[in-house]
Amino acid sequence: MASLLVVTGPPGAGKSTVARELADRAERSVLVEGDRFFAFLARGAIEPWRPESREQNTVVTVAAGAAAGAYARGGYTTVYDGVLGPWFLSTFGGATGLDRFDDAVLLPPADVCVERVATRVGHEFTDEPATRKMHADFAEAVGEVPARHVLRDLPASPAEVAAVVESLRITGALAYEVT
Repeated sequence: MASLLVVTGPPGAGKSTVARELADRAERSVLVEGDRFFAFLARGAIEPWRPESREQNTVVTVAAGAAAGAYARGGYTTVYDGVLGPWFLSTFGGATGLDRFDDAVLLPPADVCVERVATRVGHEFTDEPATRKMHADFAEAVGEVPARHVLRDLPASPAEVAAVVESLRITGALAYEVT
């Protein structure tokens, strides 16, 4: 059965690595990389962590949700990897055209995220203050989703994190009902 699993959290949380691992486990899958939707903005883009970017971020979130939903409705196990805060879940969910999806928020300590952002290779984003701000935004907003969606004490191995996420998904603990 096809599904949509959102793997989210601040920069450096391990989303991309875990999302890739999860997509690779499915027979027929799609990995939707949320950052790519921001890259489609050719001119006039605002850094998405800035308060004045809200309108832009809404448009990008709707576009990404529509794409992820289309793949899931098309029968693919779809994994969405992106900085999708709890404040945008209903916007994203509405755009998917689905009644429900699964949502896992990876939230290691801020210092872990900062270190990962500073040392990763092949990624343009290296902004420590923005990483700390987005981590704080997530930490403050996680009360908007049930605690079972928020994974704080994560194993070191991405494969182990993926196994935890998959196990929670199978039990229904990560289910998010679109309203």
